[in-house]
Amino acid sequence: MIDIPILFENEDVVAVNKPAGLIVHPDGHDTGPSLAGWMAEKYPESKIVGEPIRLQSGEVIDRPGIVHRLDRDTTGVIILAKNQQMFEYLKHQFQDHTIRKTYEAFVYGEMKKDHGTIDRPIGRSRSDFRLWSAQRGARGEMRPAITRYEVLKRGGGFSFVEVEPKTGRTHQIRVHFKAINYPLVSDNLYAPNHAQSLGFTRVALHARRIAFDNMSRERVVVEAPYPEDFKVALKKFEEFNKPEEYDKE
Repeated sequence: MIDIPILFENEDVVAVNKPAGLIVHPDGHDTGPSLAGWMAEKYPESKIVGEPIRLQSGEVIDRPGIVHRLDRDTTGVIILAKNQQMFEYLKHQFQDHTIRKTYEAFVYGEMKKDHGTIDRPIGRSRSDFRLWSAQRGARGEMRPAITRYEVLKRGGGFSFVEVEPKTGRTHQIRVHFKAINYPLVSDNLYAPNHAQSLGFTRVALHARRIAFDNMSRERVVVEAPYPEDFKVALKKFEEFNKPEEYDKE
């Protein structure tokens, strides 16, 4: 069994710190380990929990306990339901936007505004079937998408931001920051012409915190510690922001 750190657990739910490179559930193309597979192995009773999906190939994929997703290279906290009652309760919280998800990310460029809201609908990219777009020329259905952000640090041509998506579109944070010309650091899909920076070899996005209600209607807040690459990048920011020293005569 793969090793995944558990951040919080009770009889209904488990919150884990997903490492980079791990898919949340099989997609019909990748046969490697997945978070759904780990859940089914560690909690066998969860195999019947959740909703399966049908792939374009027609194959039906079970997703034990999976209520929401993180991209393969995104690290951080994700919650999984141990029973169907909790799955439905969490699903309704996501639909009602009462679950609060907070991410942190590094972006290219020193953002001018300290905080703001990106309110741009998202559709399919015309240039690449793998991409989504919040810019002119996107095709297909344009679905509303809102992302709030606050700049935590600036320096060296980069910004470190806290991000709260108010909707849950695929690649939403990556797409929205690309649309305002501050793409995420080392995002080879949405910023292919930028060099990998700050020590990152994967997209610089971390699911830092999630807040949800448990079955007793009590608010639970779970926070994921920074992975090593985030710690390295934050140290680089300390260097960027050190005051220059001058020789005293």
